[in-house]
Amino acid sequence: MATTTAAQRRAQARIEYDAFIRSCPTNQLLDRISDKWVSLVVSALAQADGASMRYSDLGRKLAGISPKMLTQTLRSLERDGILVRTVTPSVPVRVDYELTPLGTSLAGLLSAVKDWAELHIEEVNEARERYDDDGDAPSEGSAGSVSSVGSGRSSSAS
Repeated sequence: MATTTAAQRRAQARIEYDAFIRSCPTNQLLDRISDKWVSLVVSALAQADGASMRYSDLGRKLAGISPKMLTQTLRSLERDGILVRTVTPSVPVRVDYELTPLGTSLAGLLSAVKDWAELHIEEVNEARERYDDDGDAPSEGSAGSVSSVGSGRSSSAS
């Protein structure tokens, strides 16, 4: 039986990554970065153009985020290597956050999604209104009928 090195095992694992499998690390990473607060924190730091932001600045920029959620989000991003936290001993203590190169590589993608949402929100709202106004729309949580892909919401047979 041939022995494999740790580097060889890691290389083999990379080949076998499949984000569609729940236990795959890439699935877990996608779950993390698809969080709305993660997207907005990374986008806010990206808009700082390489400058760091203080915790209070991020809190003001991200309307609606609780201090607890901001702290959890920043810690998870620091753990994943997306941002770096710098503590400056002073009175009061100063804490700054900035994107790492890995975070910067993610920022463009997340900013594109944010930009898409801002550009298309009116179309999405119109689609939601049409859906909600449709009398045969199943209520949330009900076991209503599922329409076929491409068939729209029509209940008539083709």
